[in-house]
Amino acid sequence: MGRTIASWNPLSYCCSTGNLDSKGSINFVSFVGNHGTNVNIKGAHFVTLRPLRCNLEGIDFEERTSPSEVKKEIEQCYKLIRTLRRGVVYLGSSRLGPDHPHYKQSFELGKEIAGLLDCTSWSGAGRGLMDAATKGALQAGKPVGGFKIAKEAGEWVATNLHPYLPIESYLTCRFFSARKHGLVDAAVRATSSDRTAVVALPGGVGTLDEVFEILALIQLKRIGSMFPVPFLLMNYDSFYSKLLDFLGDCEGWGTVSHGEIASLWKVCNNNSDALSYLAEFYGL
Repeated sequence: MGRTIASWNPLSYCCSTGNLDSKGSINFVSFVGNHGTNVNIKGAHFVTLRPLRCNLEGIDFEERTSPSEVKKEIEQCYKLIRTLRRGVVYLGSSRLGPDHPHYKQSFELGKEIAGLLDCTSWSGAGRGLMDAATKGALQAGKPVGGFKIAKEAGEWVATNLHPYLPIESYLTCRFFSARKHGLVDAAVRATSSDRTAVVALPGGVGTLDEVFEILALIQLKRIGSMFPVPFLLMNYDSFYSKLLDFLGDCEGWGTVSHGEIASLWKVCNNNSDALSYLAEFYGL
């Protein structure tokens, strides 16, 4: 008598169930919605399946069948950056709307930095503080670019299209890894004349994920080794103060060197601090 085996594929949101018989063969049925694909796997011989596509709230996800799919999307990100030029990358919450004071501060910051550095403003092309910085740069008459993702603020968006940006100014990514490559590369200074920066606005888990990834890349000299990239942490209303206290505790425990974190970024309590620092950094 065989044993039933079930597995869940979180990458494609598909479920597979199988039966292991007495001869060591596994009969799998992969379900996508109400549709199944029968597959027989005998011994150590595996059968390659065509990519499964699953529909979740109107958004299609394709199973990762090879690294080439991710590579292709990364190349598209790099192509967009070459077209629009590198510049300032904004990281921030998608949950804080126009009525929030941090939204208004982010809007003004995006406008002032775009005018000061005369560069492209990049973001995740989402709502919230990303939207604020984007609109600020547009009001300054400067170009913007973005790497959009299908899920924002814990919710699946209704469409992959941006509500007001022209389609040639952003890329809708399927893979978070490709999106991160784009956000990092957009801030890299290829020459001494490039004016770029990373600006971390208040945010949650997603923002912190991006903040610490870029912080680690700067720490390990994976970016900014030849031409330093200014990294600004916007501590509006002491938003990041407890995080900074924790990093101070890390120094006490010896998990980071004394003064190391402070050397990697500039903590700014307001927009004036940020603009003064960037003007001094680039000698403007």
